[in-house]
Order: sequence, then structure tokens, then C-alpha cells
Amino acid sequence: MEFIGLNQLNSSFIILENSDAAYDEIVEIKSGAQKKLGKVVQIEKDKTIIQVFGNNDNLSLNNTHVKFTGRPMEIKLSEEILGRTFNGIGEPIDGLGEIYEDCRRNINGSPINPVSRVYPQNYIQTGISAIDGLTTLIRGQKLPVFSGNGLPHDKLAAQIVRQASLKDKTNQKFAIVFAAMGIKHDTADYFKKTFQQSGAIERVVMFLNLANDPVAERLITPHLALTTAEYLAYEKNMHILVILTDMTAYAEALREISSAKNEIPSRKGYPGYLYSELAAIFERAGIIKGHDGSVTQIPILTMPNDDITHPIPDLTGYITEGQIVLNRNLFQKGIYPPINILPSLSRLMKDGIGEGFTRADHQDLANQIFSSYAHVNDVHALASIIGKDELSETDKAYMTFGNYFEKYYLGQNEFENRNMFETIDLGWKLIGLLPRNELDRINTKFLDKYYRPTSESEF
Repeated sequence: MEFIGLNQLNSSFIILENSDAAYDEIVEIKSGAQKKLGKVVQIEKDKTIIQVFGNNDNLSLNNTHVKFTGRPMEIKLSEEILGRTFNGIGEPIDGLGEIYEDCRRNINGSPINPVSRVYPQNYIQTGISAIDGLTTLIRGQKLPVFSGNGLPHDKLAAQIVRQASLKDKTNQKFAIVFAAMGIKHDTADYFKKTFQQSGAIERVVMFLNLANDPVAERLITPHLALTTAEYLAYEKNMHILVILTDMTAYAEALREISSAKNEIPSRKGYPGYLYSELAAIFERAGIIKGHDGSVTQIPILTMPNDDITHPIPDLTGYITEGQIVLNRNLFQKGIYPPINILPSLSRLMKDGIGEGFTRADHQDLANQIFSSYAHVNDVHALASIIGKDELSETDKAYMTFGNYFEKYYLGQNEFENRNMFETIDLGWKLIGLLPRNELDRINTKFLDKYYRPTSESEF
């Protein structure tokens, strides 16, 4: 059905009367030689409100043609999609031509029936010790990265894309779907360049929504990425890691469009349905019965003013299964990646590590490192009161452990790819800086097998 003329133009919206449209239906908008796409976002009695992917500067009330397609937003899919780069609404931007599709899929997806979910087990190795050793990423998990403005989350995301792999003995295929929302041109160029130089681009599907692209497209990008991931995982039996950056840009776009629609705002101006919008994205991770593949998510978000209680990280924490928190103080010390392990956790870690997955001593060692590093903070607080010289020998050992842990375990070159067993062995080497009688979180049989005192000169 096609209409000529509009009833109203408002911000990035156009309004028609009596169009008999369906919610989420895609429309084609033509004014002169210019063509745009839009989506039905609201239906009120005799009015249909359409969100335009772009601006309304060149549209007129009288001569604009609006054609209703009768279908929702869809993406063309085939295995050819691997190694390709698309914009925020799924159009190829790598100069390699159109995708020869095997099928088309509605990008809005379908909820996964909880009964059909398989409990996530086994891990994905990132090559980063702070993640692999202490907040292990499990297949089918959603594990966000909480960052802040100016922190190196882009560098971390690129490193994960380059290094992530399956380390079990099966021959299952592994690929990455990378979606960036609201990023600058130089950041987009950095991602493309680093993936191409490392050769990782061959197993990556990229969706790039740039900062100067229409805000409305920002809401489409993660759904395109997840629809692609579901196709590769559940129809092509691949294990897919989805990296979404930056979910704060997605939430800001949601707030901007909600304000333009004159909706009643909730906390800090965000719409009341922010939680359900985030859940609709994050809950598309998982493993489904009868399928060999899996979808794992690492959403990255920047916390405004480093405030972890801000609505975006706060609501994300309710939905996801843990978090990895980047710390500004560690970053200012020159430590990369600046992961603060104390507020970080992976709630599914215990079920994907240990004997049969990594090593039997992995969980005990991780528990001990968390406990010992937490005590380091207490020792620093005590030293600030009585001075370092007055500390006991045990407390001095903790301070040494803390310094070496940050420098050698957390600290890692962005091109250094440590395997899981190197990470575990490094953990034991650092624990060796502490007296054995302080190691109360590790089973005696593991202490007998792996513990040995370590001197500072060994680092």
C-alpha cells in the first residue's frame, strides 16, 4: 500500500492517518530522487507514527511517497556473511557487493523457551589472564564489560576478537559477530585495521553504526548482529561470540527517541522500558536443545562518571551473569587491561572450569587469589596509618603479592595471548609469594602438588 503526502513531520518521525499499518512494519519513503527506510513505531487510533532512518530535512508534506512493505526489518543471511562488514542497518560497506542469501530472517528474533535452554558449560579462552583465570567466559553466557570514558575498552574488545578461541578437542567452528554503535570514524578504522592485520577478519562479521549515522539506526544494529549470530549458531552449528559496543550509546539513542515521542521519562530521563529493551538483547544468548552451536555475549558499556549504580550498568547487572569491571586507578598506573577483579565476577564460571574443562585446581586457585588480593587493600589501608616499616612480615608479603599481581597477572601486552594453563601456572607462581599457612582457600592436595615458595627475583 502506498500513500502520497504526510500529515505531520516531527523530528525524525513522520505521521500518517488511516494507513492500516502493523507495528514494526518497514516502510519505504521516497521524496524526489531520495529514498529512505522507516519503521512503524506507534499506532494511535487513526494515526501511524513512522520513525525514519535518517533525517527529515528533504521531506515535504505534499510530495513524499510512503510505501508499506507488509514485513518487519529483515536481514539477508548465508555463510558468505563471514568476513564481511556492514553498516548499522545491514547494508554492505566493504565494497564486496551484495550478499547472495540462503534466507532472510526477522531481526526482532523470538524469545528462547526456557525449557529448551541447555545449561552453559565449557569455556571460551580469551588469552587474557584476568578473564580466563578469574572471571572465565562460559559458552552461552552473557558477560558484560563495565568501562568508563577514556578507558581502553576498545583495545580490550579488539584483543578479544583477535585471540578468542575454543580450546576443547572437538572440531567445532568458532566465529565472532562484532557490532559497534555510535563510534567515531577513527575507532571504526582501528577495528577494521586490527582485524585485517591479524587475519581475524575472516571469521568476523562486523556491523558499524558511526557517530554521525542516524540515531534510529543505533537501535537496529544489535538486533542485526544477534540475528546473524543465531543463524550461524543454530542453523550452521557454530559457536558464536557476540561483542556489542557501546550499549550506553544504544541506551542514549533510546532515550533521545523516547523524548521525541513525548513519552514520560523514568530514571535520569531514560524510558521506563529500558530494562525490557536491554533484556530483549541480552536474553538472546544461550544454547538450545537439539543444536550444536551456541551464542555467547560480551556487551561493553561505558558508565557515566564511572557510576556503577547508573541505570544502564544497574539494569544490565540484573539481566546478565556477572560483569568485568575496568578501573581508572589501575589504568592510571599504566596497567593494561585495567580489570578490577574484586567487583568482577562470572556467575557461571564454576560450571565451565575444573577437571574435564581446564584443571582441577583452577577454582580453588581463583578463590585464593580473590581472597589474597582483597586482603592487600586492607594492608594498604593499615600502611597508610602506621607506615610500611611497621607492618608485619606477612603483611609485607601481601603488599609484594599485590604489586606483582597487578604488574604480571593483570598487566599484559595487548598482543600477548596466554593460554589457560599459562594463566593457572602464573597464578601459582604469584601465590608462592605468600606463606603457605595463609593459603586457606586451597585444598591441601593441590597445595602439596603445585605450591612452592617464590622469590621476587623470579619475576
